[in-house]
Amino acid sequence: MREVFRADPIAPPNKEAEENDPLFVRAAARAMHVLAAFNHASGPLSLSDIASRAGMDRSAAQRITHTLMTLGYLRRGPNDRGYLPGVRLLDRTLDVLRLDPVVQKATPVLLELRKTVRERVDLSLFDDARLIYALRMQSKRETFFATLVGHSVPVFCTAGGRAVLSALPDDRVAEILDRAPLTAYTGQTLTDAAAIKAEIEAARNDGFAVVTDEFIQGEIAIGVAIAREPGQPLGAIHVSGSLAEWSREAFVAQIAPLAIEAATAITESL
Repeated sequence: MREVFRADPIAPPNKEAEENDPLFVRAAARAMHVLAAFNHASGPLSLSDIASRAGMDRSAAQRITHTLMTLGYLRRGPNDRGYLPGVRLLDRTLDVLRLDPVVQKATPVLLELRKTVRERVDLSLFDDARLIYALRMQSKRETFFATLVGHSVPVFCTAGGRAVLSALPDDRVAEILDRAPLTAYTGQTLTDAAAIKAEIEAARNDGFAVVTDEFIQGEIAIGVAIAREPGQPLGAIHVSGSLAEWSREAFVAQIAPLAIEAATAITESL
């Protein structure tokens, strides 16, 4: 099974609040750091692993882990060895998905789009230098990792990411690209900031972004931003196909108008 890719936040969220905000509850933050310790884990974590990944001593990790396990947000691993995320975290995931207005409005639109295009259709939500998938609708060929909600990808080299960046002002785009690690995922990934900005400008002019072979070898994807207010994108629609079945020209001609129509319908309903 291919490992699930997760693009990490490029800086600890709310670091300034953790250090300076008098209303900030550090105990709550430390519990969230323990849960975040499982990011990129390949199996159960020991208390020492959790402490190291969460940036705290083993005693604090033990108390927080015990509390979260008592509440059902952590559980013991197979044969009672180590710890894993608990099933009650799925309750909170459901809360996010059922209450998020973009997900609510997008779901029927994307179901119809998926029926029409017969390719993978996804909805992602914007989170600084990455997108987090909130809806994933399978195509005729899928792998386990491509079906998981919560999978996250960088904005600089993905179709949805560049679409979102094209909806931002230039100074914000430059700031994100300056901070983000411009990692080459394939031999075709653009890692030069000027070249990426040119693709973002093209997406701004066209109303969609198209990426081939840059993030996943053999894949072509079109992304269209969803923005309630100018300069404030909320996320993006992605439609992905195989270069073994589509030329770039044919995919753009057939899919882009449908993706734009879907994104417009979602935006107008918000």
